[in-house]
Amino acid sequence: MNQWLTICDINDIVPGTGVCALVNQEQVAIFRPSQEQSVLAISNQDPFARSNVLSRGLICEHQDELWVASPLKKQHFHLASGRCLEDERFNVKAYQARVNNGVVEIAV
Repeated sequence: MNQWLTICDINDIVPGTGVCALVNQEQVAIFRPSQEQSVLAISNQDPFARSNVLSRGLICEHQDELWVASPLKKQHFHLASGRCLEDERFNVKAYQARVNNGVVEIAV
């Protein structure tokens, strides 16, 4: 059974963007892809550049799935699984995330 950590109000995340949160000493990139009250979360660290920047990446769609393009090296990471489109050796961690009564939560 998961414990859920409160991150922020869903309205604190502008639709179509991401934010960064510190969860158990790890930076997590949380994305709100649309006006809907749904979120996806992956590690904030770009494994190619070793910089915490993925929350600032562009949300994009490829084959009807949501990805984020790193703002530095432009690799794409799948928002549901953390898989890297260009090189699966550089996948990132994916987190369970949800919106519960208007509040964004991450499973810990």
